[in-house]
Amino acid sequence: MRLVRTRAPDGSLTIAVEEVAHGGEGALRFVRAGEQDVVDVLSSGWSPRRGVVETDRDVTSASGGHELLRPLDPPEVWCAGVTYERSRDARIDEAAVKDVYTMVYDAHRPELFLKDAGCRRTVGPGEPIGVRGDSTWNVPEPEIGLVLGEGGTILGYTIGNDVSSRDIEGANPLYLPQAKVYAGACAIGPAILVPAAATAPFEITMRIEDDTGTTVFVGSTTTASMRRSFPDLVGWLVRDNPVPAGSILLTGTGLVPPDDFTLLPGHTVEIAVPGIGTLVNPVVPASTLL
Repeated sequence: MRLVRTRAPDGSLTIAVEEVAHGGEGALRFVRAGEQDVVDVLSSGWSPRRGVVETDRDVTSASGGHELLRPLDPPEVWCAGVTYERSRDARIDEAAVKDVYTMVYDAHRPELFLKDAGCRRTVGPGEPIGVRGDSTWNVPEPEIGLVLGEGGTILGYTIGNDVSSRDIEGANPLYLPQAKVYAGACAIGPAILVPAAATAPFEITMRIEDDTGTTVFVGSTTTASMRRSFPDLVGWLVRDNPVPAGSILLTGTGLVPPDDFTLLPGHTVEIAVPGIGTLVNPVVPASTLL
């Protein structure tokens, strides 16, 4: 199933669940579940068959006056870095200190860092993401996000965009927080996927348009290319670390635009993952989001 949150015209919040029926593509149900805690819904294995209202509306599109929101408000967003060979190569190319990225790619311990807390820098579908005014090389980083329960259990999967300033990070690895943590530097959504069985590798496609609607970048990757597994990353994250339930771990990117590309205000970023949906965000100066 997929889960989203919407806001009705009267301001009320709704959790919506979509189940994929037998029969494949197009056999979808939209179920309005009422106001419940998202983490409780995911943790309980809640079934939407009791006292629900069904419609034919796609769960990941806002219609009927309903506004599509972040699927949840994570108390913390964490990121794993250098989990794909492409990401390692890009970080080496940008960095003044090159050996550190090869070392972490090959190391037993992964790179983990805190991206956001209190949902102050994390936006949802359709909301603007930011680029720093003191950076000349900004990129989106499309990633699979793990929605975590108590003790680091994986409750579901969503799409994340770890927007980054490559020139700031490349100047010195100690500048990582400034390159990664600022207003509008993270987006999640549009849905949380709860698979019925073990997940196959996720296919991730990213397309970027400029302010005229012209495609300026398109590319794709797969989580089959990851150096590390999802459970391994989570295991390291919660080791001696009290990560609250409902937090999200972004698992790294294998899709990096060429070095002559930079994300600019007026661009629009679309990240699509089959089974989860498409996360779309316009780009603005981060200073306008303060």
